[in-house]
Amino acid sequence: MSESRKESFRGEVSVVTLTDIERESYKDSPVHRLDPRIKLLFAFAIIIYAVSLPRIHEKNMVRLFSIEVYLLLLVLAAGLDLRYFFLRVLTILPFGLAIVLIQPFLRPSFIENYTPYPLDLPFGLSITYEGLNFGSTLFAKFLVCITAVILFSSTTRLRDMVAAASRIGIPGEFTLLLSMMVRYLFLFWTVLKRIKTAQQTRLFDIWNKDVPRRWIIEQVGNSMSSIFIRSYEQGERTYISMLCRGYGSGYEKAYYRTKIRTQDILFLLLSAGFIIYIHLSV
Repeated sequence: MSESRKESFRGEVSVVTLTDIERESYKDSPVHRLDPRIKLLFAFAIIIYAVSLPRIHEKNMVRLFSIEVYLLLLVLAAGLDLRYFFLRVLTILPFGLAIVLIQPFLRPSFIENYTPYPLDLPFGLSITYEGLNFGSTLFAKFLVCITAVILFSSTTRLRDMVAAASRIGIPGEFTLLLSMMVRYLFLFWTVLKRIKTAQQTRLFDIWNKDVPRRWIIEQVGNSMSSIFIRSYEQGERTYISMLCRGYGSGYEKAYYRTKIRTQDILFLLLSAGFIIYIHLSV
C-alpha cells in the first residue's frame, strides 16, 4: 500500500485519537508551565465554588457565566486545540443533560411555592418557572465543573497529574483509579469502534425491522460483555507490566521535585481574587 493511501486510510479510521488529545498537555504556554499542584487546587476551587452556590438564586447565572468566560480565556491562553477541547466537553455533556432535562417537571421539597408555566403537556405533566431556574442553574454548574476539569487535564501531563495529586495528600488508591479511568475511557471507545466495524461488515443493523428484536438485544448484550471482558484482560496485563517495572515504589514522588514558584502563587491568588470579586460584586 502506498504512503498516500496509508495516510488516507488512517484518517478515515480514526479522526481523533488518544495521542492527539494527550499531545495537548505537552504544549508550551503560561498555563502549561504552572505547577500541577496549583492547577489541581485551582480546579478544586472552581468546582467547590460552583457547587456551593445556592440551588436557586437570581445571580447564579451571571456568576457562573463569568467563571466560564474566565476558564475559556485560560483555554485560549494555553493555545489548546478548540476542536479537541469542545469534543471532550460534548462527550461528557449528555450525562449532565440527562439529569438537567427532567428538573423542570419535578417539584423538589426545598421549594415551597411553584409557578406553573402556561403550557399544556400530555400525561398530566407540568413545567414550573422554579424548575426551569433550578435546571438551568444545575446545567451551568455542570458546565463550569467539566470545563475546569478538562482545562486541567488538557494542560497537565497524566504523570504530573497523578504525582501532584499524591503530593497534596490524595490517597494513592484514588490517584491510581483516576489514572486508569482516564486511560480506559479511550480504550472503551477504541474497542467499541472495532466491534461496530466488525458488525457492519457482517451487515448487522440494530434498526433492522426484519430481524427479531430479541436477537438484536442479545447481540447488543454480547457486545457490551465483550467490551468489559477485553478491558478487564487488558487491565490485568497493564497492571502486571506496571508491577514488573517497579510501579508502587514511590517513583512518582521521587522524580517530582519541582518547587512552587512565585508566578504559581500569583496565579492562584489572582484566580481566588477574581472569584471573590465576582461573588461580591454581582
